[in-house]
Amino acid sequence: MRNQGRSAWLFAAILASGLASATEARAQGYPVKPVRLFVGFTAGSAPDGVARVLSPALLESLGQAVIVENRGGAGGSIATATVAKAPADGYTLLMMAAADTLQPALRAKQPYDLERDLTAVALVVVGMAVLSVHPSLPVRNVKDLIALARAHPGRLNYGSSGVGSSSHLMGELFNQMAGVKIAHVPYKGSADSALANASGHIEISYPSVVAMRTYAQSGKLRPLAVTSATRSLLMPELPTIGEAGLPGYDRATFFGVVAPGGVPRDVVARLNAAINAAVSTPETRALLLKQGLEPRSGTPEQFAAFIHEQIVQNGKLIRSIGLKVE
Repeated sequence: MRNQGRSAWLFAAILASGLASATEARAQGYPVKPVRLFVGFTAGSAPDGVARVLSPALLESLGQAVIVENRGGAGGSIATATVAKAPADGYTLLMMAAADTLQPALRAKQPYDLERDLTAVALVVVGMAVLSVHPSLPVRNVKDLIALARAHPGRLNYGSSGVGSSSHLMGELFNQMAGVKIAHVPYKGSADSALANASGHIEISYPSVVAMRTYAQSGKLRPLAVTSATRSLLMPELPTIGEAGLPGYDRATFFGVVAPGGVPRDVVARLNAAINAAVSTPETRALLLKQGLEPRSGTPEQFAAFIHEQIVQNGKLIRSIGLKVE
């Protein structure tokens, strides 16, 4: 009996050692062929721009080509569904956008569960917008704007890049937290919204930091504050909305890489290390900052927790304003 127990122990030890060796070999061997990186939006969009900056940088880190494929439509859901159903081998990835975390609350029926059917790999960048006003508006800061909006409920308008967009929710969160009623005017895109603001058709908009720098230099728009919890690296002189009068306000966009659910942890770790290394290079950082996006790094677990937090926050906000796409 004693010999049988010892034999069982040795067998278990050998088996564990073999599994560990197989895992290590798989991590070292991956990838052995090109990797596809899906983008749920058209060429030239913000997530597409991030993917195309990241792709050549990952070639050096992974030793294999990362091919960007655009599958636009349904707020990014078409590409997300494609990746969620793909083999869990690490060769099919998605450039997740902040818009993906809106879909569970916006659409009653989805062919996937964002957290169950996808595996978080790495957060790549975050991007903030700038709360901006037309120069004719007699406000110099966030507190002035809140006071004016409270004095004239429903008289002011803010533009967004469309119903259910990030800028739409930025405006609605501002309304809720400030206790004001600034009317929403949707446009076809953020560029159209900012142009309408600069032309005086609407009083307020939420352009990107890059766009805002151009408008501010020409004097066509007055920046008040950035929408994120931290100041912008590109416009550090601007306070956050939280600093300027609404403590706790935080709305930002983000892009990060996810894989199908069930991808082996060693493959996820390999991808995470490669992405973190890629976005840390001076060349990649410069290209991303040029787009107004700030590079980030971290673990898969941190990105998964971030995704969950975004889904919960977006769900609460969307339900509170009664917004539905279908």
